[in-house]
Amino acid sequence: MKINERGLHRDIAYFYLGLIISFSISGIALNHRRSWNPQKYTYEKRDIQYNVPSNDEQVDDAWLAEFSQAIGVDQKVRRSSITDGEFKVFYEYDVVTINVAAGKGQHELLRRIPVLGHMSFLHITTEPMWIWYSDIFGLAMLTIAVTGMFISKGKFSFAQRGWKLALLGIIFPFLILYAFT
Repeated sequence: MKINERGLHRDIAYFYLGLIISFSISGIALNHRRSWNPQKYTYEKRDIQYNVPSNDEQVDDAWLAEFSQAIGVDQKVRRSSITDGEFKVFYEYDVVTINVAAGKGQHELLRRIPVLGHMSFLHITTEPMWIWYSDIFGLAMLTIAVTGMFISKGKFSFAQRGWKLALLGIIFPFLILYAFT
């Protein structure tokens, strides 16, 4: 049985069209996460005051639980740190920043950005079922790439011209990696 490269290429691309668009848009957004948070936005800021220990060793789970209750946060603590005199706690949705010396800071209440926040979540989730689906998606992208090599015939075929562009496409990311690492 002969494999119809065009049909296989087309049907896989149709099936994964939504995920391709989602990963493309959210991937672009995540590339700029140093400038802004593509998943969440601050909808309210509250000034808070609380005496914070001067080093990380004194900030244990019990202290964080007491602190969270005192400032009215009922969320799981993701991480906390004291760096350069600044205490930060990252919760599932909120962020608290306090100047250790002054004991004053802010509690930022965050919400997920509609659509974009959910799309970018797909890039970072490690749920087992999603990992399997993403692996299958990766294989589908490989299939789309390979079948795409055989769609054009003649002077625009992979053998005539496509291999040169593919080679450039492989070399270019390595040049970028070399330049920035």
